[in-house]
Amino acid sequence: MSIRISKQLSIPDREITVSAVRSQGAGGQNVNKVSSAIHLRFDINASSLPDACKQRLLALRDRRISNDGVIVIKAQQYRTREKNLEAATSRLRQLVQQANVRVKKRRATKPTRSSQQKRLDRKSRHGRTKALRGKVFD
Repeated sequence: MSIRISKQLSIPDREITVSAVRSQGAGGQNVNKVSSAIHLRFDINASSLPDACKQRLLALRDRRISNDGVIVIKAQQYRTREKNLEAATSRLRQLVQQANVRVKKRRATKPTRSSQQKRLDRKSRHGRTKALRGKVFD
């Protein structure tokens, strides 16, 4: 089984390290007995992702990505380990999908002559309106 990112891209399970830890905070009688929180670790550099996607992932300014290029996601929102694992993999999928989107380069364009003329007409009309608001001399 693997995490499906897109039609062409998926992350195999062998590249993801999952460990169960105890959740923080209040939890009643089970809080000290059950390890229901999930720590998910994914090494970007050692993964089978395309190089362009790896570079975009490493360039993201995200606190979950360490200086070594390892994504660490902790999920402890739910009371069961299975739900927390599902939440952690979902967050990893969203992060990789975000990095997989190629940003289009902006092409520099010039404003059209008519748009420049409209702007100048609007400015002169506004200036005439403001000039009418001045003091009235007899």
